[in-house]
Amino acid sequence: MTDNRQEPELTMGIEEEYLLVDKDTRDLAVDPPADFMEDCKRLLGDHVMPEFLRCQVEVGTPVCATIDEARVQLQHFRATVASAADAYGLAPIACSTHPFAKWDRQQNTDKERYNELAQDLQVVARRMVICGMHVHIGIEDRAVRNDLFNQLTYFLPHLLALSTSSPFWQGRKSGLKSYRLSVFDEMPRTGLPYSFDSADEYRRTIDTLVKAGVIDDATKVWWDLRPSDRYPTLEMRITDVCTRVEDALAIASMYRCLARMLFRLRVANQRWRTYSHFLINENRWLAQRHGVEGKLIDFGAGTAIAYSELIEELIELVAEDAKALDCVDEVQHCRKIVQHGTSAERQLAVFDQAKDAGHDDKTALKKVVDHLITETLEGCS
Repeated sequence: MTDNRQEPELTMGIEEEYLLVDKDTRDLAVDPPADFMEDCKRLLGDHVMPEFLRCQVEVGTPVCATIDEARVQLQHFRATVASAADAYGLAPIACSTHPFAKWDRQQNTDKERYNELAQDLQVVARRMVICGMHVHIGIEDRAVRNDLFNQLTYFLPHLLALSTSSPFWQGRKSGLKSYRLSVFDEMPRTGLPYSFDSADEYRRTIDTLVKAGVIDDATKVWWDLRPSDRYPTLEMRITDVCTRVEDALAIASMYRCLARMLFRLRVANQRWRTYSHFLINENRWLAQRHGVEGKLIDFGAGTAIAYSELIEELIELVAEDAKALDCVDEVQHCRKIVQHGTSAERQLAVFDQAKDAGHDDKTALKKVVDHLITETLEGCS
């Protein structure tokens, strides 16, 4: 019998998806040379892989015991992919939507899984010109994993707000800081996860869909947070991919600390109060629409509170956990994200500055791409 009062290891792994752009046109590389991915695989092995669309690249760290390990890996991955891409006149950008690329020009990767997705989901899949960041944390005990899974949902909008990097779509301001979610929500089995009384109930639910032939396995359940079907982890999926690697590490650290905080409550026979999906979805929308510049609802107080105040509460809430996990600086970096803005704010600022200087929309959007190329590699040399 396992001891579900034993603190989980909370190891971590981070997956990032990048868009591949042509340095001359700044548009997406619709049909990148096959040699590019072969070069990446030679340099990074199984830590790099193609994604659904040919214009995408995915990287994934090995299991990391500390945030410093994750930092070294992400910096290396970004620099290596950028170097390999440069040989073909291409560059990766870490953002969740391209400022002006057209979705109907993109080609899916010729791989059985992706071909099946394209056939099954049709135009819904073809519109998926979006990238995200997924963070795994290791929680070995199934009962503990299910318990924390149910409670962490509350904090997903808070994490989303810190990550926003998709303010443009098809050459226009979307009016949202994370338009990526609007695209992704067209997919089935997305959005906030459902609560389950036990890990067995979750497994029975998945098995029902598998037996019915609707899905092959749980990897085709794309909730904002899900128990991994391959590893003993909880995979956080709500966030946009961060253009700055330090922002990515800060959000991953906050997520990890929130999980440890909830485990501390569990050991003390306490838990975070649960709220309806209706209410949490409202915060999800507010985070998607306004990011860190807006407000989220404190359901207990019954009032909307500026995110700049909420982040101070979150940092204080997990202070003990940040110290225990040796990521105090990373958690406190979340404050800097709020103060200086996310990638979405910076992209919009670059666009507006170009327009104020007299450039047309097309030129201004290309300047946003140039900004993204540079910022993706910030701190990765």
